[in-house]
Amino acid sequence: MSKSPDTVSIAFVHGMLSAVHGDGREALDAAGIAPSLLDAPSSRVTVEQYVALFAQLMDRLDDEFLGLLSRPLRRGTLALLLRATLGSKDLAHALRRMTGAFRLLQDDVRIERLDDGALAGIGLAFDDPARAARPFLHELLLRVFWRVSDWLHGGRLRAARFDFAFAAPSHASEYAKVFPGEVRFDARCSAVWFASCDLAAPMLRDDAALRLFLARAPGIVVVPERNQHTTQARVRACLLNARPAWPDLVAVATALHLSTSTLQRRLASEGTSFQLLKDQLRRDLAIVRLNTTSDSLTVLATELGFADSPAFQRAFKHWTGSAAGAYRRMSPGQRSR
Repeated sequence: MSKSPDTVSIAFVHGMLSAVHGDGREALDAAGIAPSLLDAPSSRVTVEQYVALFAQLMDRLDDEFLGLLSRPLRRGTLALLLRATLGSKDLAHALRRMTGAFRLLQDDVRIERLDDGALAGIGLAFDDPARAARPFLHELLLRVFWRVSDWLHGGRLRAARFDFAFAAPSHASEYAKVFPGEVRFDARCSAVWFASCDLAAPMLRDDAALRLFLARAPGIVVVPERNQHTTQARVRACLLNARPAWPDLVAVATALHLSTSTLQRRLASEGTSFQLLKDQLRRDLAIVRLNTTSDSLTVLATELGFADSPAFQRAFKHWTGSAAGAYRRMSPGQRSR
């Protein structure tokens, strides 16, 4: 099965750069992101570029929280927090150890355990209002503690909900890409919620597992892996593997052993539709291919099921607000193709 391409909104890049003094141009160039994309609100970057930008900023600042906290958290902080969990009897015990260690390292925010009956949460309690006013810090803290909690649980912890203590941004619909669960804004505090019973899960991670996890960071922390069990993931996989045929709704439903009405109903329950998924997949494929190959726009148009290059370019401009050529990867000293 082909790997599903993924992209993220440029708004998340702006959030990441909000911690940087200056425009972050060197880090953008190193991550293969054309700075001109920052001026196009509908533009997108690949997940690989987004993760590379985070790694670049983290290395350049020597701070795993990108200068967002009053005290830098040097490289190795995440490893230190995770080592504090080794030997814990269950997830609840591991979280107590980890959040306690985090509190010793900085003075701006406390990670608190929340309880709401059937749901348990990890919430952010800011002691510094200036830090609380930065949405990306909320996002980054929840990503880190959510992904680490999932790893401690054995990779099976499902988020029931993500709360954010700020107003819904213009790109709110994009949050599902990096926060896989129900998302609520204007909440009392930012938090991630999961089933209370999961806290009793035994903690079986050891030093060898920790080394493997750290070797894959920051990628699996910054952007979670797509849930392959959803209907939309199955549709994406079916379309991806059928290329360049690009089957219609009826053909995909048949391949998934579903009626068209059942497929449409399941996709609607996940907040999407067949045509939207198809367009998003073609958009993501186009962005990835433009960044990783020198194939002509005509070749890409054929691969993506368009009648000709102009039709593809019109669709791409509609999807991203920019011309397809703007997404060509830039080499040092060269202009984009």
